[in-house]
Amino acid sequence: MAQKTHRSGFAALIGRPNVGKSTLLNQLTGEKLAIVSPKPQTTRNRILGVVTRPEGQVAFLDTPGIHQAKGELNRYMVDVALQAADEVDLVLFVVEPTGSDKPEVGPGNRFILERLQKAGKPTFLVINKIDTVPKPVLLPLIDLYRREFPFAEVVPISAKEDDGVENLFQAVLQHLPEGEPLFPEDVLTDQAEKTLVAEYIREQVLRHCRQEIPYSTAVLVDFFDESEREPPPGTPPGKLAGLIRIAASIYVERDSQKAIIIGKQGQMLKTIGTDARKSIQRLLGAHVYLSLRVRVEPRWSERPEGLKKLGYE
Repeated sequence: MAQKTHRSGFAALIGRPNVGKSTLLNQLTGEKLAIVSPKPQTTRNRILGVVTRPEGQVAFLDTPGIHQAKGELNRYMVDVALQAADEVDLVLFVVEPTGSDKPEVGPGNRFILERLQKAGKPTFLVINKIDTVPKPVLLPLIDLYRREFPFAEVVPISAKEDDGVENLFQAVLQHLPEGEPLFPEDVLTDQAEKTLVAEYIREQVLRHCRQEIPYSTAVLVDFFDESEREPPPGTPPGKLAGLIRIAASIYVERDSQKAIIIGKQGQMLKTIGTDARKSIQRLLGAHVYLSLRVRVEPRWSERPEGLKKLGYE
């Protein structure tokens, strides 16, 4: 019997903010590697998610949404996304339908297409959120984008509903080069646990705080003690056991923002911590003691040294 071909490579998820790239990464990997929020510009760094199957391995890179870059943090995020498009074997350009039967390519997507032309990498058009529009409006959208760019494939999906995601994975695999796995079989991501913990906390800030707060927020883990992590002998599989002690700082740019995150009598900070702890416990498989502090780092998102201090470099 002939041995089946094994394929492997890198694929980048590229697109405007809030088109569902992070939801798609989580659906592809079956794990919550990227935080998700209705607010745009949630993802700030590229996030690796590795999917390993007998027939091949795909290393997906989720990237920040490409948008008009005002300020150091926004320029950093756009640079991260565009650099990823230059480094991978395949680009997945993710868009969402507008619901109109006369769609247009907006200036943001046109800018991305121009950069993808320069990158010269094989590119899929991935139309996400197809569950939100009637199917007939997809055909004009597909025709429009096909006239703009020579896409290797067009794949309509709903990442949220897991519709078409497996078809997308199989199509990606067929466009990657033959080769051995790039990562060991048990590797899912290159994100350290401390990094994921910080992101889970920031997710709750995004969820609970007013519009202007999340974009001025960053989170650093100050203390991560695993000395009591090992569960006692005889602990049933899947049951939380053992303890991890974590202290983290939520950074904002102004004292007024600090007051909002802390809330009246500390209630907002308590809510953020309670909800973050639930997610972190599922991630780590152990009980978690979580202590949060709010600190002010003036204009950190506008200063290169501020970005570097808070891990964006």
